[in-house]
Amino acid sequence: MTGTDHAQRAKELPTGLARSLFRVTLPRWRGGRYSLSKLFFNFYLLAMGSFVAIAFTADFVISTAQRGITDDYARRFMRGTITLIEDELFRQPRSTWSRKIKELDEKFSYNLGIVERITLDRTLTPAQVIKLDAGDIAIDHDGDIMYHRLGTSSQVLVVGPLASGRNPELAERMPLELRLRLLTWSLTGVIFGIALWFWVRPVWRDLEALRQTARDLGDGNFESRAPSARSQLFAPLSDTMNGMAERVQQLIATHKELSCGISHELRTPIARMRFALEMLSETDEQSERQRLWSMMEADLDELDHLIDTSLTYARFEREAPAAHFSRVLLDTWLTQEVDSVRLLGRDLSITVDTTQLPETQEVDLDRKAMPYALRNLLRNAFKYANRQIAVSAHLDGEQIVLHVDDDGIGIPEGEREHIFSAFTRLDRSRDRSTGGYGLGLAIARRVLELHGGTALAEASPLGGARFTLRWKAVQD
Repeated sequence: MTGTDHAQRAKELPTGLARSLFRVTLPRWRGGRYSLSKLFFNFYLLAMGSFVAIAFTADFVISTAQRGITDDYARRFMRGTITLIEDELFRQPRSTWSRKIKELDEKFSYNLGIVERITLDRTLTPAQVIKLDAGDIAIDHDGDIMYHRLGTSSQVLVVGPLASGRNPELAERMPLELRLRLLTWSLTGVIFGIALWFWVRPVWRDLEALRQTARDLGDGNFESRAPSARSQLFAPLSDTMNGMAERVQQLIATHKELSCGISHELRTPIARMRFALEMLSETDEQSERQRLWSMMEADLDELDHLIDTSLTYARFEREAPAAHFSRVLLDTWLTQEVDSVRLLGRDLSITVDTTQLPETQEVDLDRKAMPYALRNLLRNAFKYANRQIAVSAHLDGEQIVLHVDDDGIGIPEGEREHIFSAFTRLDRSRDRSTGGYGLGLAIARRVLELHGGTALAEASPLGGARFTLRWKAVQD
């Protein structure tokens, strides 16, 4: 089996393992479709029932509040009729009142009668009894029957029931008020049902789309996305679910990328350490053993640096840490940062040019993250520069622009964006002098994104590569 086959298997192993894990450990999503008819009727019954309850409650409150006004109006309206009936009765002997009242009853659409005063003590309220004894018109609790005492006698004229529903002569006919109520409620229910249908249907479609998307995500299909919501009610939820799916997919891709990349990067130092151990067991020369020990220590340092860099990149990929901005004098800060790594540049000429900056130019930056980005660019320049590295900065509107130029081999135009991806290197060498892990530039861009800026690669005036850091000088 060739080295290419081993590399291919190393790339396929994490992916295949992840797929197997998802297939084995994730349970299948259970749950049926949303029923449109069930959803509609649930909404309809709830809304219509609430509406009817509110309407009846309001009608009861209004009727109770207006009862006194209605009774007073009924008294004034019927007073003339009752007075005429009373005068007609007083023209007749009291013994003929029963016969006369029957004759008058035939001329009205409601009943007329005469009862004894003593029988009404339990029928009327105390307030109405007082009105009756005072010669006024008393009305029963339902407001349908009126009572009027005939002079000073013990007999009382009864007029009513006035409502057609309580009148035996009109009992076979449906009351007009009931017919109007039934018609009104029927039209209201139909119109409300049509309006609710046109509102529920888009909601049901959005719910069904979100359910299907959630089911796909639960089954491990992280490329699934919810379609655009038809109703504004579910638009934020749809966007949030898509954002969550994209973030989960990104985290899984980062995990696979780190697993594959780290496993690939670990091969070289581990192979060198194994070779050194084999050589160590076969030699007794002190100088050779010391050289092999130094080689293994360097490999251990390389492994430690690889782990530290991978963890830093994973932290930025998992979630952007909160930035802690400090305001610093850019000229002083930039000079100090370059001087801190100048020894790594060996015999290279390293210059810092801040002449295009105002003398007291201040800038907001995270003093823990931004040095990491700048030092990564400088280390990259140290690897590839021939003789010269130039660091410069200037102000472009409200943004700080910082360049790191070298006179090395440069970067092909088609690769200038790709090199900011993790584990990407133009030099495939595993030699410590130029071979890296392909994480430094990726971390540099994440740091600049944390500052609301970006990192770019261009052609340098020195003939090599130019890396540019650009971010807002004063953070909001």
